[in-house]
Parts: sequence; structure tokens; C-alpha cells
Amino acid sequence: MTVIDNTLNADGALIVGAGLAGLFTALKLAPRPVTVLSPKPLGMGASSAWAQGGVAAAVGQGDSSHAHAADTEMAGAGIVDHGTAESVTAEAAARIEDLARWGTPFDRDDFGNYALGKEAAHSANRIVKVEGDRAGWAIMQAIIAEVRRTPSIRVVEGITALSLARDNGRIVGVFCRKLGDRYSEPVFIRARATVLAAGGLGGLYAVTTNPPGVRGHAMGMAARAGALIADAEFVQFHPTAIATSADPAPLATEALRGEGAILVNDLGERFMPAIHPDAELAPRDIVARANFRQIQSGRQVFLDTRQALGADILTRFPTVSQYCLDAGIDPVAGMIPVTPAAHFHMGGVKVDERGRSSLPGLWVCGEASCTGLHGANRLASNSLLEATVYGARIADDIGGLEPVRNLAPFKGIEWDEAEGAKAEAILRDLPAVQQLRRVMTDLVGVERDVAGLSLALQQIARLEATAEHVTSAFLNMTTSATLVAAAALKRTESRGGHYRTDFPETDEHWEHHTTMALDEALAIRANA
Repeated sequence: MTVIDNTLNADGALIVGAGLAGLFTALKLAPRPVTVLSPKPLGMGASSAWAQGGVAAAVGQGDSSHAHAADTEMAGAGIVDHGTAESVTAEAAARIEDLARWGTPFDRDDFGNYALGKEAAHSANRIVKVEGDRAGWAIMQAIIAEVRRTPSIRVVEGITALSLARDNGRIVGVFCRKLGDRYSEPVFIRARATVLAAGGLGGLYAVTTNPPGVRGHAMGMAARAGALIADAEFVQFHPTAIATSADPAPLATEALRGEGAILVNDLGERFMPAIHPDAELAPRDIVARANFRQIQSGRQVFLDTRQALGADILTRFPTVSQYCLDAGIDPVAGMIPVTPAAHFHMGGVKVDERGRSSLPGLWVCGEASCTGLHGANRLASNSLLEATVYGARIADDIGGLEPVRNLAPFKGIEWDEAEGAKAEAILRDLPAVQQLRRVMTDLVGVERDVAGLSLALQQIARLEATAEHVTSAFLNMTTSATLVAAAALKRTESRGGHYRTDFPETDEHWEHHTTMALDEALAIRANA
């Protein structure tokens, strides 16, 4: 990249991240100018493309946005913001139409109506999907094509954000670097409006369904810049990642259980009916803990689709079927081995109803944000919905700040797939990163207690102090890990995705969101 004094001007809004949240925001900003930073070519590395289930929206006959909101609040274990749930679900139909207009080939029946799926904790069929389990991929392909056709959107690929730039208390852009180049001076990209849409933190865990690059960088960057973080303790573990040696773990979508698949252990025992009235369709945290406890007791857990789907799994769930075949599992005649895996972060950078963070000049959307929609436990398929709703709101909010004008030339970076893979492998294989991921899985995972959380904070501090080649990327990871563990230690109850074996009951005094700045998290860490 050719730069003058290592400074570039975004010539409009700057979006960090190229998943659904970031690209939807960019499209909604058109024809106002926007620059999108993506560490990889569009469509690679974003969690959105891996989403199997679909988008939750009350667009079926007899359903309503109020019912959808009620289900969201029920799943969120008492701390979903009622107004947020009502407003987001009310906007769902409009956002589905946006996606359809931009070319998403949603499944439809013979009359042209959406063919809706059912997932856990939904009271109605309201999952708008594509080919059973390909919604995320199909949505991203359609969105990317629309972005490529939109002249007001400038995409810069092969560049990764390191930290937010702050001037007089306001975010004024980002410092970034070519992916894998750890030695050159960072490039500063200036912007009047910065949107952080760089994903969650599943990759902080040793077992995760998230793409390799999703390791808490967004929340870490924002926290290091001084942003308030909300509900960091609430990490959702998907109960049915396919148990192979793959990293990340492939996902067996919840829609399989919606079609009647059951969970059994290696003794052939079906255990979920004794745990929850909804059995396999109980909220994810309950199913994940049930699977976790089976595995902790020495049992293996399997998803049995044979009676519910049989050979139909090959055509109705082609993604899952291919994952199985790649791992040597026969999805028709055999059962699918599964395990809980870090999947989604309900917490993140605290934002208001317009997507504004506590730092002027910084908006946040997608999994990097905490809007109050998910509470302590995300309702299935609400994540893509939230990304589109807040993408549209942020674009509307920023739209008043950015006039329509032409984008100045901005030289990008030629993507080298081999070099990109090498850079990703270097970070993944660093001993400190491997140790951090193991600490999070072992001590800040499906079940937690005071001793484990205190030890985790001590070990994170040690890794941060002693790791070789401590970079901004690693500091973003340890910052996010510290926030999750500190918030989990502070919340002395169990609620949704946060389960304390030493405080196993829900406490009404904790029926609220937690908000934490990095200074508080570091103080908790210092005293652990």
C-alpha cells in the first residue's frame, strides 16, 4: 500500500469488518461513501457465512412480532430489554425483504411464501432459511454481489485492524496493518464515523464453531480505547458441534433437532426429556450443559437423525452432511458425535438503540455489540436479524453526518491466500494463544466457579506479561478474555449462558445487565 506519513482518509464512514453486519450497514449507507476493511476477501472468515439456521422473523401466518419478542425474552432469562426485543422483531419483516431484494434465494413454497423452519425455544415456525442449512452462505453471497455493484462502497481486503484511534475523547479512525505483516508501521485510516463490526470471541476457546479469526479482537480494541462493555460473562455454547479433531469444530445446526433429531449417549439413553419439558428443543444453555455433563461423566453424546430424517439429511441439510462425510461419519446410517462449543457472545460493546457506543464517533453492530436483545441467552437465529436491524439503524444515524460525494482513489492490498493462511496459522499456533484458549475452555467454559475463574484471571495476566512477541492482536485477545472472566467472577448467580456451580440458582438481585470498563476488569484480575 502506498501511503503518505502512514495516514489515509476514509472519505466517509469507515466499517471494520465484512460480515453481514458490516456489509448490510454499507449497503444501507449508499449512496453515501463508505470504506469497508476486511482481513480476507469478502465471504472468507466471517461468522455470518457459517450460519446454518437462518434469520428469525415473524412472517408466517398466525405469527406476530410480539410473540417473537416474547420468545426472545423467555430465552434471555430475564434480562432482555423489552423495548429492544419489541422494536427489533417489529423490523424483522422489512429486513428480510431487504435481503430478498438484494438476491437472497430464501426457501419458498409453491405459492411464493417463505418456507419457515422451527428452532429451539421458538413458539412458531419463523426461521427464514435457504436450502435447509445454507442461509448464512447464501445471504453473504447475495450481499457481496450487491456490494460489488455499489460504487459508493470501497472494499479494502487483506488488512486487519489493530486498535482504535482516539483524539480528545472521540474515535477518529483505526490503526491497521496488512494481514500477517507484524513489523511494518501501522497505517492510520482516519474517519469521522467508525463502525466496528468485526465479530465475536468464540475463537478464544479451544473448542469453537467460529472462524479462525474471530477471537475477541473487536471487543478488545473497543475496551482498550475506553468503551463500556456489557454482559461479557454471557457466552453461548452451541450444544451440537460435531465432535471431530477439526479446529474450528463443524456445526450440526439446531434445525436438525427442530426436525425431530434426538440426543442419546453411547449407552443408547435419551437424556433430554428428563431434564426439560421441551427435551432437545430446550434453550441452548440447558442442552449444552446436559451434553457437557454427559461427557464429563465419561459418556459420549450423539445426535441421532436416523428416524427423523434418514436419507433426507443428504438433500435437506447438505452442509451438515458434507461435514460428516469429511470426518468419516455416515449421516444416514450412523449417529453424529457432538460436543458443546463456544458459539456466540451475547455480550460485547454496549450500544444504544442507534448502535452508538459510549465513545463518540464509534458505532458497533453484529456480534461485537451488546444491544440488550439477547439477554443471558440468545434465541436461535436472532443473531443475523440483529445484524441487519442495527446495520440499518446505524446507517440511518450516520447518514445525517455524511454527504453524498465521490470516493477518492484508495489503493488496496493484493490478497495472497498462502500468506494469509500462513499468518493465521502463526497466530493460532503461538504457544501463548494455545494456552489462552485452553484456559478459557477449562476455566471459563460451560460451567464455572470462583476457584476456576480466579485461576483463569491469574493465568491470563501471566500470559499477557510473559508471552513472546506480545502484539496488539494478542492484547485484544487477552483483554476480551479478561473481561469475560472478570464479569463471570463478579456475577454470583447462574443465568442463561453463565452457569456457576458454586452459585447454581438464579438470583433476582442480578436480574440486570452488567456494564464494565477495562479498568474495573483489570482491578478484578489483580485481586483474583
